[in-house]
Parts: sequence; structure tokens; C-alpha cells
Amino acid sequence: MPVLDIGEVAGRSGVPASTLRYYEEIGLIESLGRSGLRRQFDADVLLKLSLIGLGKAAGFSLVEIAAIFGGNGRADLPRDRFRAKADEIERQIRDLASLRDMLRHIADCPAPTHLECPTFRGLLTSATQGTLAYHPSRKQAAQGLKTAPRR
Repeated sequence: MPVLDIGEVAGRSGVPASTLRYYEEIGLIESLGRSGLRRQFDADVLLKLSLIGLGKAAGFSLVEIAAIFGGNGRADLPRDRFRAKADEIERQIRDLASLRDMLRHIADCPAPTHLECPTFRGLLTSATQGTLAYHPSRKQAAQGLKTAPRR
């Protein structure tokens, strides 16, 4: 297995050397030792860094990612935690899509003023109650009139 120095790992992975040193300090990755002042890593560290990047992109904390690797440094991908994270992301996608649709309604509202628009007033009520949801009926959407948010 080839050995890579910290500069090569940083170049290939896109992870800065300072982050690699931090990951080693907290036990996410392990160096094989040093050649002079430069840390040396097994080439498998690139796969591990990819998994760390995936975990971070999915919203896992570094502590959660470290737990995924366990004490032996081998990835043990807990399917139930990944399924739960996927469900959480799905909810975020729905919430963001609803927010996007509301913002578009506000931008394109045909009412003379936003305060005269029943949908806008409903959106304000929903926002203050923390229940942002926006679902126009097909007929009203086709007419350019949006319904008040559902709860």
C-alpha cells in the first residue's frame, strides 16, 4: 500500500493540512509516523476522508462521525442512523420548498398591497406560530390566487 505525506493527502482530498492534523488530533484519522517533519499516511486515509466529508455534508457532527468509525478505525455505517438522517433531510427539503413557494407568492402576489392579500396574511400568521406550510389548490394556483397555509 502506498504511503502519502500530508501534502499529497491534502492535494488529493482537498482537505487542508491543518484540518488533517486536527482530524488526527481528535482520532478521526491516524498517521503512520513522520518522514522528517511531514506526517505520513496510508493511502486508505483518502477513503476515510471521503466518508468524513459525506458525514459532514449530511449534517453529522465530528463526534458522530468518530462514533461511526468506532475504536478500531474501521467504518461501521449504522444504517438506522443514516436512514434517520435521510428522513431529517427530507423534512428540511419539504420545509425549504414550502418556504421557497411562499417567497415566490410574496414576490408575485397580484394584490395591490401585501396586507390586502389573504394568503400573505395567512403566511404571516403561520410564520409567527412556527407552522410554515404553503399548499395552494390547483384551481387557485392556476388563477394566480393562493390559499392560506394549511396546518
